[in-house]
Amino acid sequence: MTRKSSSVTIRDVARQADVSVATVSRLINQTAPVSEDVAQRIQAVMKELRYTPHVAARNLATNRTNAIGLMVSFNIYGEFFGPMLNGIESVVGEYGLSLLISSNNLTLRNEHGGMPLGPNNTDGLIIYADSLDDADIHHLYEMEFPIVMVYRTPPDGLKIPSVNVENKATSFKIVEHLIKAHGRRRIVYMRGPAGQQDSSWRELGYRKALEENGIAYDPSLILLGEFERHIAAMTIADAVQNGLEFDAVFAGDDDAAVGVLGALRDAGKRVPQDVAVVGFDDQRTSSYLTPALTTVRAPTLEVGRVAAQQLINLLRNGTAECETVLPTEIVIRESCGCHRSA
Repeated sequence: MTRKSSSVTIRDVARQADVSVATVSRLINQTAPVSEDVAQRIQAVMKELRYTPHVAARNLATNRTNAIGLMVSFNIYGEFFGPMLNGIESVVGEYGLSLLISSNNLTLRNEHGGMPLGPNNTDGLIIYADSLDDADIHHLYEMEFPIVMVYRTPPDGLKIPSVNVENKATSFKIVEHLIKAHGRRRIVYMRGPAGQQDSSWRELGYRKALEENGIAYDPSLILLGEFERHIAAMTIADAVQNGLEFDAVFAGDDDAAVGVLGALRDAGKRVPQDVAVVGFDDQRTSSYLTPALTTVRAPTLEVGRVAAQQLINLLRNGTAECETVLPTEIVIRESCGCHRSA
């Protein structure tokens, strides 16, 4: 009969696995290499005996928290964040680590006397987009604290691993699709939050498509969507009411596109007959909208997985890929004027 984990000690594991206590300790604390066959034997015994290492003792021995931090923006909304979080959690769980999540708002900074996540409670940090400013990032970098950035490139001169998706090229293609396949000329771009690099790269793709197709850039067609459906809806409603002429909208993300579709419907505009709409991200519900949303599919879950693995690599080996850019692809549906294909 298997003994309960509360009564099992590291000596019991070592005895049954036919290794020394020191070898079991090295495997648990990752303080030195253990051969693969020995590691598998120890892990099998730990599972059989339901042995769980004492966290406090392990942390004292290794000076580790065995926790990874994820710093997010204060205004995380919509469907976008879930897949990325699932990707991070899947990798963190594989390594038996905990995941701590916090936003970097002023109240939490005051309570913690600084950043709510960092060297005091994590072994490394994944920094989402603009959740930390450059000063905080410089501070962590100078401390040689392991960090990985997602949906953002590091400040100039800092060699920090980053994970992003291809933004500019695919944004160019989807705007050019509106121009060439559907004859649209007055195309609105719905910007994301100020300082968001993804939004800036998508705008560059938008502007390049206009330029290469002989369409003059009109700053009145750059509207604020903030990657949030209610803000995008209000912005488009105001634009229609104020008489802005446009025949297409490139929403900076699918959340904004949902707001645009609703506002156009309320204003009596038909999509895609009067106004074509396209988005970015390909969220789970995008194919179920009416009309189904033409958008850019971004591998959001994979971004989370890669970022977590890069941070694990930093913690274990001290090295990681400096920059990872994951490919995106256009998904043609009905909101641009095409027949559904996905």
